[in-house]
Amino acid sequence: MQAQHIMKRDVITAKNTDTVQTVVEKFIQYGISGLPVIDNNDHIIGYISDGDIMRFIGKHKDIMINTFDYMAVIKDQDDYEERAKKLLELNVMEVAKTTVLKIAYNENVENIAAILGKKHIKKLPVERDGRLVGIISRGDVIRESFKSLL
Repeated sequence: MQAQHIMKRDVITAKNTDTVQTVVEKFIQYGISGLPVIDNNDHIIGYISDGDIMRFIGKHKDIMINTFDYMAVIKDQDDYEERAKKLLELNVMEVAKTTVLKIAYNENVENIAAILGKKHIKKLPVERDGRLVGIISRGDVIRESFKSLL
């Protein structure tokens, strides 16, 4: 069985020009915890998760954020709500991971399971010819791997 047989094809994504607010709205609307960031040609250029967002709004020391137009510092003394407001205004690429683990559409399910397990990640974007074509979660692999055995 290959990725193309078990992947979800309707992928919720963010564009590289979106704000974090747009991403959080999608997390809430669709009940998801992470999504790929794509450019105008559907190339996967980042991935943002709830964990990436948590790192910015939780208690921490000063964090310097290098945005496209300016340098911003989120101070430790800022309260939680203020940090959250500042975060929502940032471009998604300021928070997203830019090194994205992804798989080819014809990758076999055994390798997909190994990657998800070893790397401790929840989802893998699937690409074909350098473009996003789907996404596979741990749950997708479990359902497809065991449905014929139960």
